[in-house]
Amino acid sequence: MTFQFASLGSGSEGNALIVECGNTAVMLDCGFSVRELSRRAARFGYDLTKLNAIIVTHEHGDHVGGAPRAARELGIPVWLTFGTLSATQSLWDGVTVRGFDSHDAFAVGDIECRPFPVPHDAREPSQMVFSDGDRRLGVLTDVGETTPYIESVLSECEALFLEANHCETMLANSAYPASLKARISGRFGHLSNRVSSELLGRIASPRLKRVVGAHLSRQNNEAALVMDAFRGVLEGADTEISVATQDEGCLWYAV
Repeated sequence: MTFQFASLGSGSEGNALIVECGNTAVMLDCGFSVRELSRRAARFGYDLTKLNAIIVTHEHGDHVGGAPRAARELGIPVWLTFGTLSATQSLWDGVTVRGFDSHDAFAVGDIECRPFPVPHDAREPSQMVFSDGDRRLGVLTDVGETTPYIESVLSECEALFLEANHCETMLANSAYPASLKARISGRFGHLSNRVSSELLGRIASPRLKRVVGAHLSRQNNEAALVMDAFRGVLEGADTEISVATQDEGCLWYAV
């Protein structure tokens, strides 16, 4: 059974990750307008009408901004935690909404979805492990710090879509105000290259065949820095490393 994923864009300007398994396709987060989603999907000939659901990780605009209209136009349900639903209640007129607890697994067609809670500055943020019952894709973005629980959930994955938001030195030397620097680097913000690579080093196993760096800051990171950080902890491993960008995302990778 086919099990693959592709990103339409990953970063603070908008996020959308498509996961396909068998006869089912879901979009994790939808931070782009319908027009922009269509433009980005057209780059690799993807038909958005194949989608069966949108899953929203939390209420920030770069993850939920385009979801209400996309769900209405495509006629598909939106899944989100009860906390995220509470924070976005006014958005969903005319949309079928399905709530879940951030500890409770659910299924969308052929895709098993296992959410897990993460520390981030949102109401009930979650991230996700997708599975076909055998292989696993772990997604971890928009998280301020790692935890033993997060690492245990991700430790058996064949593929990871993993946040590497900023270079600590670049962020410290940036023109951002001190309050924003503190938010980004704090325990409810985003993972740096260093913290993300340390996490990766702890959870990597022979099962892990693909790691995609995600949610890179335009101003405070570079793809080459992420690649170097990940290579440093995966040296000698049989793991492919790449990066999803804000403008281009990444094309299909098999899990």
